[in-house]
Amino acid sequence: MKRLTGHPHLNTLVRLTFRNPASLIYLGLVLAAMLFVAVDTLFVAHEDASFSGVWLFLLAAPTIFLFFLGGSLAGAEAGGPAWFLVLGLVVSVLVQSLALGWFVRLVRRVGSAGSTHPQGV
Repeated sequence: MKRLTGHPHLNTLVRLTFRNPASLIYLGLVLAAMLFVAVDTLFVAHEDASFSGVWLFLLAAPTIFLFFLGGSLAGAEAGGPAWFLVLGLVVSVLVQSLALGWFVRLVRRVGSAGSTHPQGV
C-alpha cells in the first residue's frame, strides 16, 4: 500500500487506527450505531425522547467521559455545546480504535515471540 506521507509515525498511527481487523470491526459498529440513530431520529415518531443516541455514547465509553468532565469543568451545562459533544465523540472513537490497533499489535508480537510471557516471568 502506498504511504500517506514520508513520516513513519503518522503512517503507524493510521495503520493502527484504520488498518487492522479489530479497529475495523469497532469502527463498523460505531457506523452502524450512527446510522441507527440517524434513521431513528429522522424517520421514527416518538411520543417522548428516544434513547437511541445512548448506543453511540456506550460505544465511545470510557473516553467520552473525559470530554463530559472537561465540559463540566469549563462551566458548560450537560456536557457542553453540541459541537463539543460531537467532537468528543469523534475523538473518543478514534482514540479507542487506535488503542485496539495497538493492543492487536502487542498480542501479535507476544504470540510470534513464542510462549514467553510479555513481562519475562
